[in-house]
Amino acid sequence: MSNSMYTSEEVLRDAAATALLAPSIFNTQPWRWEVRDSALELRTDRSRQLAVTDPMGRMLTISCGLALHHALVALAAEGRRASVERLPDESDRGLLARITLAGVTEPADVRLRDAISRRHTDRRPFAETAVPDDVIDRLRTGAEARGVYLAELHADSLVRFQVTAARAGELDADDPAYQAELAEWTHRPADTRDGVTPATAVAPTPRKVPLRSFFPAGAEGLLPGPGHDGGARYLVLWTTDDTPADWLAAGEAMSAVLLETTASGLAASPMTDVVEVPASRALLHRLLDNLGNAQAALRIGVPATDEAAPPTPRRAAGDVIDTDR
Repeated sequence: MSNSMYTSEEVLRDAAATALLAPSIFNTQPWRWEVRDSALELRTDRSRQLAVTDPMGRMLTISCGLALHHALVALAAEGRRASVERLPDESDRGLLARITLAGVTEPADVRLRDAISRRHTDRRPFAETAVPDDVIDRLRTGAEARGVYLAELHADSLVRFQVTAARAGELDADDPAYQAELAEWTHRPADTRDGVTPATAVAPTPRKVPLRSFFPAGAEGLLPGPGHDGGARYLVLWTTDDTPADWLAAGEAMSAVLLETTASGLAASPMTDVVEVPASRALLHRLLDNLGNAQAALRIGVPATDEAAPPTPRRAAGDVIDTDR
């Protein structure tokens, strides 16, 4: 069937279904999609907000921005021109974006659309092989197209970043409320189709920069992963201001970076713990020479094995997407 034979509602619903594959903090998938009057609305699902880890809703909004960009990539790849209103209603804080179709055009971003189903957060150590500089250039261009800046942490700042990540881990480890929230989202019933599973986590291993420990007490089936992150590169997404609009833009930029990374044959894992804790976020701010507000950090690299990273569970479309019908 040609694209012209699909109704606007069907096209928008398909885009929302594709966006279900977007990554999110603790794999909470904190969004809802509503197809209303030939428009697709993205809303927060506050019942999935992490009260301890994310009291301001920063990571929730960033997660929704990732889903928004995924939906727009899906539409572009189908040759659908989209008009987007971001934060369109000041009286409705839960409404983050409204997408309407604005015509037919040549398919675009097909590489990124194809990367959506192949992209999985890869917490395994990366190989010693260096990430090409031209990939970093493309990632920076993709982020800046959305008003977000991308900084790379080089050798002179990597030691301080290591301290920042370690400090975030220590603060989390000493917080019983955080540990309880972590346990809630790492020990989910299978039928919830969310949360972080042992299959996607890794056992502790020596690294240049430590990663969040999702199972501090250990768990069956954790991936050990070869390598020591020797060729990993560390990136920070930052904005000049620190408003919900900036958080949403940071999520869209992170999606663009992650999908381009995947399309380039590389792997990545977000390191959001370094921006969740105020103390470590302040340290990261200083690493940016006080230029702006860090919204997320990313570790990218060449996979150390040909075996694909395991996927995380996803909720069913019918549980997340509402339609008029």
